[in-house]
Amino acid sequence: MKPVVQSATILLLLVLTACQSTPAKKYISIPSLIQEQVAHVDTSLYSITKYVYLGTDTLPSDTIYIPREEFKKAAAEFLAILDLSIPSNARRFKEENRYDPLLEVVFLTYTPIYPNEEDWQKEEVLVKPDPATGDKVTTILASKVQNNRNGLLQVEFLWLFDRSFQVTQTTQAPGKEPVITTYKVIWNDHSS
Repeated sequence: MKPVVQSATILLLLVLTACQSTPAKKYISIPSLIQEQVAHVDTSLYSITKYVYLGTDTLPSDTIYIPREEFKKAAAEFLAILDLSIPSNARRFKEENRYDPLLEVVFLTYTPIYPNEEDWQKEEVLVKPDPATGDKVTTILASKVQNNRNGLLQVEFLWLFDRSFQVTQTTQAPGKEPVITTYKVIWNDHSS
């Protein structure tokens, strides 16, 4: 009887250890990166400008100067990007990484395992490797899609570190033409 109990105990310990040894996915927290940028702009003396574009126009329909104190509010949609550093979120996504030798950039791409169950369809971080000074995140891209009986809402996010961000929103009600609105906020690069 004792050998059976010992064998059962060892088997139980092995099963429990095997279940616990599954490593948690460790992904980058995009909202944390954006929060660092917001904190930097909040303490800067940059001139912050918002340009609004309607449809596919290349000339802005509106230009707004944003006070530094309101920059966080302007960046709120980026702070709401799904945080994949949280294990319950990370387990629903997969990571792919690749190096582009022409651009000299590493692409970290996160896509949902079950795309039909997620609003966030893609989150991408571009990192410029530099052994001397350390790797630097240069760009964040994200895509969110909601499709229901009220129509389609697709939002594309682009954040260029230390320069600007852009949000393009496409909405389409059933049986209607799509409506595209883009806004771009620039703080450290007014050449674009």
